[in-house]
Amino acid sequence: MTELADTLRREVERYPEGRKLPASRVLMERHQVSPVTVSRAIAVLVAEGLVVSRPGAGVFRAAAFAAAPAAPAAPSGRSGDLSWQEVALSADTGPRDLFAAPVLATLRVPPPDVIDLNSGYPHASLLPERLLATSLARAGRRPGAWDRPPVDGLTELRGWFARDIGGHGGPIGVGDVLITSGGQGGLTVAMRSLASPGSPVLVESPTYSGILAVVRAAGLRPVPVPVDADGVRTDLLADAFAATRARVFVCQPLFQNPTGAVLSPARREEVLRIARAAGAFVVEDDFARLLLHADAPALPRPLAADDRDGVVVHLRSLTKAASPNLRVGALTARGPALARLRSTQVVDSFFVPRPLQEATLELVSDPAWARHLRTLGAELRDRRTAAVAALHRELPGFLTIHRPGGYHLWLRLPDGTDDGAVTAAALRNGVQVTPGRPYHAAEPPAPHLRLSYAAAESPAQVVDGIHRLRLAYEEATA
Repeated sequence: MTELADTLRREVERYPEGRKLPASRVLMERHQVSPVTVSRAIAVLVAEGLVVSRPGAGVFRAAAFAAAPAAPAAPSGRSGDLSWQEVALSADTGPRDLFAAPVLATLRVPPPDVIDLNSGYPHASLLPERLLATSLARAGRRPGAWDRPPVDGLTELRGWFARDIGGHGGPIGVGDVLITSGGQGGLTVAMRSLASPGSPVLVESPTYSGILAVVRAAGLRPVPVPVDADGVRTDLLADAFAATRARVFVCQPLFQNPTGAVLSPARREEVLRIARAAGAFVVEDDFARLLLHADAPALPRPLAADDRDGVVVHLRSLTKAASPNLRVGALTARGPALARLRSTQVVDSFFVPRPLQEATLELVSDPAWARHLRTLGAELRDRRTAAVAALHRELPGFLTIHRPGGYHLWLRLPDGTDDGAVTAAALRNGVQVTPGRPYHAAEPPAPHLRLSYAAAESPAQVVDGIHRLRLAYEEATA
């Protein structure tokens, strides 16, 4: 609400006295907010004397606007013309806020009256807040908890990640692990380390919008490789390597975001073989391994666990299963690649704070951590089951792949549908979802929506949200 009020306050400055503001419906579509948010923002401007609300007629700029400043006067010495920054920040590479927009959209917290089927983080009730508090308190009492940590991370924590990723006696050792600031931080380090600015990077299509943002922000060029129900199409992957001579391929073999696909056993071997033949790295974003549903079969091993030649750079994060604030993850690599990753992270941020690493070690060492993951898996199963049943009932034929893991579903809309219009209509109807367009590096072949069921408070709320989505679809396509 505060953000919308600030935006409207700036827009009012351009209106002559007595000019009518756009209708609430227009403001909702333009800013993708709910009716309640618009109403509250207008109320703020009315209270400040900037606008006048006339029931039945609309909202108008107040005549006294010139005498009532839009915001408190800036402190002495801080006013000035900041327009030069637009040129300075865009002269070389263009505005980077365009890269961040889809990521910011997934992080947006909806108003209380809007059901969240957008966020990639589980609802607060599904997170181990008591266990986190206990782990943090124990960590603070550890000897040396506030000492500077090793640059690569605490040895004990690196050892836990090595065993969790590669298994006992596997190809990954403690010396192959670098502790990072969450998954997004690890992706940034990997992209800036393994590819030169301007070079191509192969990505799945569609893929997580945060991957595309990191690739573009690093000055790299994402090249899409299509995904189907069995994961990335390896025939097209070989063609893409040959055509672009890329040296990096970024993929999510397990519960891929946004499609939910799992890379098939035959294609697992092909991905490693093709990348090795191309002299390229495979960056394996294993973001969803801890989001296994209670009814899921045994998971395939990470690609890194079957890699003996140092092809795979593996990324693992605890953030989604623990807390958005526990920004701790790990990159694994061998040989000169690890040295390059380490150098990039040191230049960017020195190291991950030791108290956070100590708290993470306490967390994963506690028997309650395994119990939490089982509880989370059961809750996610129930939400997925409710979502799939509701979609078959409310929007039959829209659901494509769904697997017993992860937290999202990928909906195929009929050809010609405007996914942005459906998303805006959904918000007007009190549910927040994600349009499919930002998940494509190039023009999307078809319209889609991504629906996340992890952020909902309950299975019943998931069902209610999908009912509202159906009403929104009918409204947008009428």
